[in-house]
Amino acid sequence: MQKELITGLLLPFLGTASGSGCVFFMKQSLSRGVQRALTGFAAGVMTAASIWSLIIPAMDMADSMGKLAFLPAVVGFWFGILFLLLLDSIIPHLHMNADKAEGLPSKLARTTMMVLAVTLHNIPEGMAVGIVYAGLLSGSSDMTAGGALALALGIAIQNFPEGAIISMPLHAEGKSKGKAFADGVLSGAVEPVGAILTIISARLFLPIMPYLLSFAAGAMIYVVVEELIPEMSEGEHSNIGVILFSVGFTLMMILDVALG
Repeated sequence: MQKELITGLLLPFLGTASGSGCVFFMKQSLSRGVQRALTGFAAGVMTAASIWSLIIPAMDMADSMGKLAFLPAVVGFWFGILFLLLLDSIIPHLHMNADKAEGLPSKLARTTMMVLAVTLHNIPEGMAVGIVYAGLLSGSSDMTAGGALALALGIAIQNFPEGAIISMPLHAEGKSKGKAFADGVLSGAVEPVGAILTIISARLFLPIMPYLLSFAAGAMIYVVVEELIPEMSEGEHSNIGVILFSVGFTLMMILDVALG
């Protein structure tokens, strides 16, 4: 179990780090079309993970509530939405291809706020992995090692293009390849840290595990709707984002069912 836990916690981080390494091998920055495609793929994976790996297990765990089994999922989901809304309003960050920063006024460098945008995006992913593995460690019959691995692997797969999406524009903004890679890796480090902290916290709140699962789902859906979908749809000929969204959604659905 310890080996499975370490693997699950590190996979998403390794996905981001590997993608960030693309800055050493690709000479040109990613085109808008490629960025839209990769962002759409990430959105599809996160949406499917929120449903199959988090919301459905949350409702299954509350099955004893009968017709009110939806209640923990609804409450947790909205707390997740509001939590990310709060972070989005406070943390200074700059979305890809945007000119105006969001969050509290700040004098931080443009590249720093770009990294913070991706870091903010990664927080709910780390929480999701941590909560699922906390449920697995608790012996919950609704959590399986395969299902937990499917979530970690799915997030790792979508983190690979995300790593490239952050490191290569940073290099284009004037940072050296080494520093752009380091910033990309740093943006993904929040995931294993967040997962570990969530596991520690979740052990104290096992009775409300359904709420925690749906909380992570709400936080992830907030990121998808507020950030990823607008980015995948910007500009002309944006159908590629929709197609890759569908590919990511399908892949995550397959992983969760096949491995779970």
